[in-house]
Amino acid sequence: MNRREYFDRIAAEWDELLEEETLGRLREIVAGLGIEPGAAVLDVGCGTGVLFPMLLEKVGREGRVVALDISAEMLRRAQAKGYPVGCIQGDAQSLPLRDRAFDWVICNAVFPHFPDKSRALAEISRVLKDRGKLVICHTNSREAVNEIHRSIGGAVANDTIPPEGEMRRLFSEAGLDESVVRDEPDRYLALACRNGRG
Repeated sequence: MNRREYFDRIAAEWDELLEEETLGRLREIVAGLGIEPGAAVLDVGCGTGVLFPMLLEKVGREGRVVALDISAEMLRRAQAKGYPVGCIQGDAQSLPLRDRAFDWVICNAVFPHFPDKSRALAEISRVLKDRGKLVICHTNSREAVNEIHRSIGGAVANDTIPPEGEMRRLFSEAGLDESVVRDEPDRYLALACRNGRG
């Protein structure tokens, strides 16, 4: 079973796994980012659309939210919720989107699942506007996320968040700088800014 098949299979129970505590942490994370009204935001690995209401509240009527996921079933369930979000089935390693289109790219609970993280970051950098920002977030610590994937096994057994030093190197190579990595017991947050030199 590959990752696409794995996420198609678990889509039906995804929302049931989301506890209110987890949603609360996500609200705190999104609230603290400083997304302004009118912003264009790309939600990569959107799953069933858990971030949609939080992001739409931030961008307001003048902004826009576009969502991408590799899983058709996750996207079907996200679209069924009726939010005004453009949903695209696609791979983060080859984004079907134009250059310099977004102020923000959010990767919630998805970065470990990119097989080629360098390529995915290069694509994310490509679609970010100059000085646009990337956010990678989880509602657990790095080690907890990695252990969850090891315990699930199968298609996601080796899907991990790299150590901080490697994350900073990957950001830099993709043209993303001013990176900040926060690894705390109840959340993981990595932020970087497109440097505009590429």
